[in-house]
Amino acid sequence: MLAAAIQLSAVPGDVAANLRACERLADEAGRAGARVIALPEFFATGVGFLDSIAESALPTDGPATDLLTRVAARYDALVGGSFLCRDTDGHVRNAYLLADSTGIVGRHDKDLPTMWENALYIGGRDDGVLTAGDLRVGAAVCWELMRAQTVRRLRGRVDLVMAGSGWWSVPLWRPRPLFEYLERCNAATARRAAASFSQYVGAPVVHAGHAGELECPMPWMPARYHGHFEASTLITAADGTVLAERPREDGEGVVLAEIAPGGAAPVLETPDRFWLHPRGALPAAAWHYQRWHGRRWYRRHTKARG
Repeated sequence: MLAAAIQLSAVPGDVAANLRACERLADEAGRAGARVIALPEFFATGVGFLDSIAESALPTDGPATDLLTRVAARYDALVGGSFLCRDTDGHVRNAYLLADSTGIVGRHDKDLPTMWENALYIGGRDDGVLTAGDLRVGAAVCWELMRAQTVRRLRGRVDLVMAGSGWWSVPLWRPRPLFEYLERCNAATARRAAASFSQYVGAPVVHAGHAGELECPMPWMPARYHGHFEASTLITAADGTVLAERPREDGEGVVLAEIAPGGAAPVLETPDRFWLHPRGALPAAAWHYQRWHGRRWYRRHTKARG
């Protein structure tokens, strides 16, 4: 089965432009014969601590869902990706929707928002195992690829993992040599999280990512964030072999590889800890303080929008 992972350079908050880019890239994948097409996390809006993104959440039956179902029907393919979805209860979730030629066949809500993402949405509780015909598809979104609890819910239960990320870089503040080192570690972790996940669950992984630059405010700080997305757009076999990959420097594009869906014996044991990979001191600190800030920001702004 030919699979495709989309690498997107999103325009923050510009839903129409991002959906056009996604359809163009998905069409490229479909014309090449792909029957599995993965879009990245936040494919409709991009991601950053920006009002324009927080205000761009879409309804479940809105244009992002229409895009997934339209492309799936056009190419008789499995098409999936996550976007900020405003549900009928008024809350926003990071919803990974999977479509085939019949329409939407499953949904997974990312379990824990990452850092400033807490200002944008709340987490979910489902197991992320979606059924599409005879295929059991596991959905994993960005830092879910970093957590042992994701392995526990998917290990031995899926034939294929469809994943997407919007993983941003460490800003190059001073002292510059220190932050350059921290960014090298961050980039390596982003790739390792995507490339090794199949070894934990025993299934191929099709991982879509974002490329490009990002500038936005920093929560509770006078400095602004300037950085880039790590991409790590790649496709792996069930044993962790990287079959195809696109570096972030190449920008938008499509990664294609033949995969063999089906459960295999996992190569790696599930570790008895929360994180699969070390985060580093700076991401760990940002995880906590931005979570506290983000939850307050979300409550205040969600109420104001209601």
